[in-house]
Amino acid sequence: MAPNRCPVCGEDNVRYVSYVYGDKLGQANGRVISYEGELEKLGTMHDEFTRYVVEVCLDCRWNHLARHELHGRRHAG
Repeated sequence: MAPNRCPVCGEDNVRYVSYVYGDKLGQANGRVISYEGELEKLGTMHDEFTRYVVEVCLDCRWNHLARHELHGRRHAG
């Protein structure tokens, strides 16, 4: 759950959704991270990919890119 209300409809039904994109991700490319540990698992298997975190209002369907991050073995730290 996101800590803020939707700027469009004012409801507090806003969630964060994470998508991953990378040239070498295969079937995972463009998918939503759906379970705990999935991002870490992909990070150990691939050199580099991007995670996009999107705020989504479940009531009015407003969405906004909150941030993006580089992940993978090249960025492990």
